[in-house]
Amino acid sequence: MRALDSLSLTALPAADEALRGPVRAFVQHAVAQLPAHVRARSWGGYDDHFTREAGRRGFLGLTLPKEYGGGGRSAYARYVVVEEFLNHGAPVGSHWIAERQSAPLILKYGTQEQKRFYIPPVCRGESYFCIGMSEPNAGSDLASVKTRATRNEAGWTLNGQKIWTTNAHRCHYMMALVRTSGSSEDRHKGLTQVIVDLKLPGVTVRPIIDLSGDSHFCEVFFDDVQLAPGAVLGGEGDGWEQVMSELAFERSGPERIYSSIVLFDEWLAYVRTPPGRTPESVRLAGKLLSQLAPLRAMSIAVTGKLTRGESSAVEAALVKDLGTAVEQAIPALIADDLFRRPEGDVPLELLRTLTYVTQVAPAYSLRGGTRDILRGMIARGLGLR
Repeated sequence: MRALDSLSLTALPAADEALRGPVRAFVQHAVAQLPAHVRARSWGGYDDHFTREAGRRGFLGLTLPKEYGGGGRSAYARYVVVEEFLNHGAPVGSHWIAERQSAPLILKYGTQEQKRFYIPPVCRGESYFCIGMSEPNAGSDLASVKTRATRNEAGWTLNGQKIWTTNAHRCHYMMALVRTSGSSEDRHKGLTQVIVDLKLPGVTVRPIIDLSGDSHFCEVFFDDVQLAPGAVLGGEGDGWEQVMSELAFERSGPERIYSSIVLFDEWLAYVRTPPGRTPESVRLAGKLLSQLAPLRAMSIAVTGKLTRGESSAVEAALVKDLGTAVEQAIPALIADDLFRRPEGDVPLELLRTLTYVTQVAPAYSLRGGTRDILRGMIARGLGLR
């Protein structure tokens, strides 16, 4: 248990909580005409105008230094903004990965030239990144990467394939984990991160259509792609350590609680009406809220660790694993409640929203690390393996 002793409950600082009012007003206006089943897509949604306006208002890059166009604020401030974006179902997919993890990773490991080139456009909502980690036939085993960058006179030649790459067809750059030496049998050794301009010759992006009809996942092919010498992020061969740092950004935010929240709120609004209220639905609302509240408190506690510069990999994995379970339970339990009712009593928009979330919910326990991977990390953190 000692690995989780430092997960101290904390409140959001008043100065950061004060952001909630203006952010909420902005988001409510932006999504006012969007039906719930569209808002339920939120961090899979894509809207250039929303992202650029969020950047103009200073709601992107809040934790990044002002010298690179950021807000120079703490992770608490970003938590408030992200929570409001997700709770209202804002279409944040455009900037999501770039602002959440790519820009902070470049800030931590990049050269001054890389920081000045890549970070300011992210803060303005003008530059989008995707993440190239997973590969075919590798499952969640990132150490078995086979995509290779080979040094040449002009920099590096890149060959290989990535899969399950979110919004690659809409992004400007990919942060890719590749092998620069050795073979997949060498595991963590010889892995390096490179920044790939997706407009380069030899890059092919193919969207993958999922059960809901969306195509935010993609497969990306590299065929003799020429990278400049400055494409390497951090040290050659340090890719594994950097990816682990990056995944802490990915697993620590409120998005690991709120993927089904638009559906939950739509259902809760129905339950508050005379036709929707039943003893069973009231009990279910209490059950779900009693799980969401402590998860939010834990998520804020992880944000506190990030603010203090402490490692939060194990705690973030725990929140992600528990949060995913609740996110996936919400559509299943709401479906049980709604389908017990007489046909025609349930609002059509609520059913549309339930259909979409039910279709995408299986992916919640895949993105950001599968349950088996996360639970292995938690077990090691607790000294159990």
